[in-house]
Formats: sequence, structure tokens, C-alpha cells
Amino acid sequence: MMWIVFLEQFLHNEKEPLLFHTGIFLFLFGAFLIAYSYLFEKPVQRCWLLIAFGFYFYYKASGLFLLLLILTISADYFFARKIIQDQNPKHKKLWLISGILFSLSFLLYFKYKNFFLENFGYVSGQNFKLGQLILPIGISFYTFQSISFLVDIYKSKIKLPKYQDYLLYMTFFPHLVAGPIVRAADFLPQLKKKLVVRKKDIKEATFLIIKGFIKKAIIADYVAQYSDIVFSDPTSFSATESIFAILAYTLQIFCDFSGYTDMAIGIALLLGYRLCVNFKSPYKSFDITDFWRRWHISLSSWLRDYIYIPLGGNKKGVQKQYAFLLITMLIGGFWHGADWKFIFWGAGHGLLLVIHKLSLKLIPKEFTKILWYRIAGWFLTFCLVALLWVPFRAKSLGDTFILYRNLFDGLDFATVGAIYQTHFWIVILLFFGYFATVMPDSWKEKIYDYFAKMDYLVLFALIIILIQVMLQFKSASVQPFIYFQF
Repeated sequence: MMWIVFLEQFLHNEKEPLLFHTGIFLFLFGAFLIAYSYLFEKPVQRCWLLIAFGFYFYYKASGLFLLLLILTISADYFFARKIIQDQNPKHKKLWLISGILFSLSFLLYFKYKNFFLENFGYVSGQNFKLGQLILPIGISFYTFQSISFLVDIYKSKIKLPKYQDYLLYMTFFPHLVAGPIVRAADFLPQLKKKLVVRKKDIKEATFLIIKGFIKKAIIADYVAQYSDIVFSDPTSFSATESIFAILAYTLQIFCDFSGYTDMAIGIALLLGYRLCVNFKSPYKSFDITDFWRRWHISLSSWLRDYIYIPLGGNKKGVQKQYAFLLITMLIGGFWHGADWKFIFWGAGHGLLLVIHKLSLKLIPKEFTKILWYRIAGWFLTFCLVALLWVPFRAKSLGDTFILYRNLFDGLDFATVGAIYQTHFWIVILLFFGYFATVMPDSWKEKIYDYFAKMDYLVLFALIIILIQVMLQFKSASVQPFIYFQF
């Protein structure tokens, strides 16, 4: 019986992807680390071990779609070589466009085929048969990485790496299925350096993994139990309950995604590699532009560098700049999902960015430094961001407007008391979670300094306690990360 359970861990099960915060991952990763430690000083063998584990990790998440990932990587490398070898500028550009279209073709087919057919059928009056398409996990992330690689090769920002190095860059398991979107220019140079994992790196990595674990397995998964109830049937709930659900989801999506990122960065650091920072306390933002400098930084910087700036950025006049902002955010919204609710979300953020740019021209710069103005800006930014998370979570755009309409009924303090009594721990976690998101950076540094001085036995005891807390708080099944669906 034990052998059957053991062998099942090497087979794909779409209901049980290999998640960072599960016991089976910790067991397998521990075994992997033992093998990795033996090959740490052997770059070639170490590289292939990481690639093999990356293949296994992705296979567990997406099954035979692993073959699609390998095909994309091999095609990228082929097009990159052609871009470098061909001396004709027009041919170089043609190879680049061909490579980008090849990568995008799979994303368009698996993620957007039904959306386009459904909407074309609605406009034309035709009835198309829509087959059920299974979305390969992480395809949006690795497609963006492959595009940035080809563009950077074309612009001579990076040199063509060895095939196995590019294979490792694309299959490096910490960021493979849910980001962050890692640039080749940031990752590939690390492969040429001698890897060193110091004690302080281990402490930092452990801190990040524990922090990510708390965010995901304790806070996000628990508050999701309330937001899921309200978002599943928004017509059945009052304004107060809707507000609590929006606040719960606003905290949930941050803790879920940033928790994954923390764990990904921590795991990569244990292996000797450093991934980019993806979140910088986004709910402390004083305006919407500041929010996008802090939220999902790898995506926002990708959209800026590979869409907004190539379109013209702020170099072609104010009106075109605003149009480019809207286009960029619409693409960002559509990247998240083939649904009008994501387009609405992207359009909302695009309009807010344009409005903010306009406001900067009307409001004197010294006025923005006044304390009450900054507090008002923070409150308004947070409320708008939270409201725009509604279409991100709602089942449809129709449900989004139902939840918005609920809010006009007004806050009922009697209902607040009832929620506190019936959902005590959710209220406590909401308070604790939001307090942690707006905590001063100096406090966070002190917490880390205290953690770094802990003895390893104390750390081990802390991890055991956290696992027990998670078991007390978790729902019946292990919740996948929200960004796995992208």
C-alpha cells in the first residue's frame, strides 16, 4: 500500500498539483536538497538536476502539457539563434515576429479560443460549438518570459546562452507555474557565477518561506472561506456582508500571491539563486501609480518595457500617452483571463492611471506632501483597488455589478456585530492581516533581525507550531494558489 502511495507521487493528478505549502512538497524537496547538496559544486550535473526536478514539478501540475513547454523552449532557442545568425535586419525582425507569434499561438488557442468564438458568435448570430479546453498551468507566465527573451536577444541586451542554461531558466521550478516573471538578463548571469549559500542566506530564505506560509496557508486560505460564500451568491447578502467579503478577498489575493512569491524567492535562495522582488507593501500606496510600482512588479515592469514603451510611452504627446496606458492595462487585464470581467478590471486600472496623470497636472506638487492629503490619497487608492478586485473574483461581470449595487444599501452596524460573533477568527485575521500589510518598514526590519538571531532548534519548533495552526485553520482541502489559473 505504501508503495502505491509512493508511486502516485510521480503521476499527474490535476486535483493535486505540487504546492509549496503541502507536506508532500516538503518531503520531496527535502529529498531533492540532499541530492542537490552532493552536486552543488558540479555546475553541469547541478543544472541537469534542477531541470529534471523542474520537469517533474511541471508534470505534476500540468501532465503531458510538459511537452508543450519543452516545444516552446526549443522553438524559442531556435528563433533566438536565427535572430543572431542572420545579418539582414529585416530578416532578424521577421525571425523575432515569427518567434513571438509561435509562443503566443499556444496561449491564444488554449486560453482565448472559446472567448473569441463565443463573442464572435454573439455578434454574428452564429452558434459555435465550444469544446472544453484545459489551460496548461503557468502558460501565461512562461509565454511572457519567452517573449522577453526573444526581444532582449533581438535588441542585443543579452547573449545567446547554452541550450541547457535556457532550459533551466524556463523550467526553474520556484517561478515556473505562478511567477514571478523572471527576466533572462537577471537569471542567466547567475549561472556563470560560483554559487554560494551562506548562513545568512539560509536564514533569509527560511524567513521568506515561513512568511509566505503564514500568508497563504493561514491567512489567505482561512479568510477565503468567507469571501467564497458571498461571491458564490451575491444576491443573498447585505451591503455589510458584501463589504466584509470584498475586504476578505482584497487581503486574500495579496496574501495568496505574495505568499507564493515569498516562498518561491526563499526556495530559490536556498538553491543559491536570487529572484526579483515582486511585492513592496502595495496596500500602503498613496496613489494608483504607486500601487503598480508595488504590486506584481515583475508583471507591471514587463508590461511597461515590452508594451507601453514600444507603443511610444510618454514620447509621443500626452493624449497618446494616455491611450498607451489604457491599451497596456487592457492587455494586462486580458492576460489574466479570457473574460470580460478581466477586461473591465484592466480598463478600470487604466482609467485610474490616466486620471492620476491628469491630476498631477492640476494639483501643485508641494500640496501632495501635506499629511492629510496623503492619508486621503491612501484611503481612496485602497478603496478603488479593493472595488476593482470584485470583477477579479466574481463569477461574472453580472455578479460584479450585483455586488456593487449591494454596497448602496449602506453599512449596518448590527450586521457588523453579528459577523464578529459568527466569524470571530475571520475578523481577527482580517485585522491582523491588514495591520501587517501597512506595518512600517522599520518594524519589519526589527522582526527580521530578531528572527535572524534565533537558534535553529527554535526555528524548527516555530515551524511545527505554524503547521499545527494551519491544520486548525485550513478548510477541508488544500487550496491551490490563485495565480495557478493564469
